[in-house]
Amino acid sequence: MFSWVEDGDLLYLKIDNFTRHSVGAYFTTRLGGVSSGVFDSLNMALHVADRKEKVLINREKIARSIGIDPGSFVAAEQVHGAEVSIVTEEDRGAGALDYQASIPGVDALITASEGLPLISFYADCVPLFFLDPVKRVVALAHAGWRGTVNKIASQTILQMEKGFASEPADIMVALGPSISRDFYEVDKRVIDEFKGVFPGYKEFTVYRGKESYLLDLWQANIMVLEEAGISRENIFPSNLCTYAEARCFYSYRREKGKTGRMASIIYLSESYRL
Repeated sequence: MFSWVEDGDLLYLKIDNFTRHSVGAYFTTRLGGVSSGVFDSLNMALHVADRKEKVLINREKIARSIGIDPGSFVAAEQVHGAEVSIVTEEDRGAGALDYQASIPGVDALITASEGLPLISFYADCVPLFFLDPVKRVVALAHAGWRGTVNKIASQTILQMEKGFASEPADIMVALGPSISRDFYEVDKRVIDEFKGVFPGYKEFTVYRGKESYLLDLWQANIMVLEEAGISRENIFPSNLCTYAEARCFYSYRREKGKTGRMASIIYLSESYRL
């Protein structure tokens, strides 16, 4: 499943279930970077108010640690939607050095190009990592509550099926660190969105009174994945809460919006060293 990696002052997670298939799959923490203030210290995102040069240093530190070129990252714009884009070698570097160059209008990326690293950014939303070890296809999806209610997980799987003939029975999915149910309070407006598309919404919500609810994005996304044909034994939740683990993770909710972002990274590599 997920295991911790220490490299000097860097601390990050890798997904062992994926690395066994010659795939690099990682999730960063907030530790080991050069950013300061509310972004202390390994902020990976260019779309927050951190200094760009510091973000690029942070990205370079992680890239060197995992053995890839920081200028090769492919990033999505991340608009809290459910659009998916298949990317190829021609997209190498999109969003790596400039947020405006990110793949526009999408929250999920898929590739079958060897050595092309996908990257996505988080501070409470659910990072979804996808791997089809048979067709050699990987993907990342950014699932906040809007992406979850619009079933970005199943949209990603559908595009893997259409683009690469992936079989859901072969696909493995990991859920990275994100906000847990105990700390994710939402109002009736959000729950009503889920009611419209999730008949079983009560399985991942808890009513607290006065139109306040706790929402379990982990369970909601697992439900979407299972409905899309992913076997429960191929779903790997990290069970790490970004809100609760303040030392390791940024949390948009905990910090009231003024914070940095962690990154999910995935790439295919025949030469990957376990």
